[in-house]
Amino acid sequence: MDAIELIAEAKKIVGFTGAGISTESGIPDFRSPNGIWARNRMIQYGEFVSSREARIEYWRQKLESWPEMREAQPNAGHYAFAELERQGRLRALITQNIDGLHQRAGSRNVIELHGTTVEAACLNCQHRISMDEAVRRVLAGDPAPECELCGGLLKPATISFGQSMPAREMQLASEAAGDCDLFLAVGSSLVVYPAASLPETAKYQGSKLIIINRTATPLDGMADLVLRDEIGTILPRLVGLDAC
Repeated sequence: MDAIELIAEAKKIVGFTGAGISTESGIPDFRSPNGIWARNRMIQYGEFVSSREARIEYWRQKLESWPEMREAQPNAGHYAFAELERQGRLRALITQNIDGLHQRAGSRNVIELHGTTVEAACLNCQHRISMDEAVRRVLAGDPAPECELCGGLLKPATISFGQSMPAREMQLASEAAGDCDLFLAVGSSLVVYPAASLPETAKYQGSKLIIINRTATPLDGMADLVLRDEIGTILPRLVGLDAC
């Protein structure tokens, strides 16, 4: 059975996306030789909390990357997942990405495992403001902004290394992976845990597994199908979007 048939027959699909779907929208990934961490020092969560100098550097990096992130547009791969949701067959869309492009493409049931960079959140009271507002404050001379309500540390609402994964999102993702008939992993190297355990969960409970990624992943051996192609080219064809 090929990928088109597997997707066409599935009633409860769970999508899972990584950086590969967003690099096709011009957003650099983190781990590649030309990625974000190749150009910047990684600020881990503990250092962000304990050091004002680290917070200043963290926000400097955000100032550098935000314009590119803000101007990026969803690509055909993002719209393909939105089409599956429109068809009523996408149980959930789990993403490791922080760019909000799935929502901008029209997806509604998105589970963001690593948070979102379109907002900043207070680490004390959880009050949120838009990233545009946070960036304006930094540009206006506040290099490590704090919450205007309680004075707590303001941080992009993403999950940094050393920061706890969001319990609610992980629970929702685990439940979705345990209750699907097709798990569609797209653009992820499947090496970052606990997120990479989700396709395993799906497979163990009887789901079919399709992996679409440019390079090999550790889970290729358990997949029903592995496809190497440009996501924005192949995914719309697989879900029938190019025929709509």
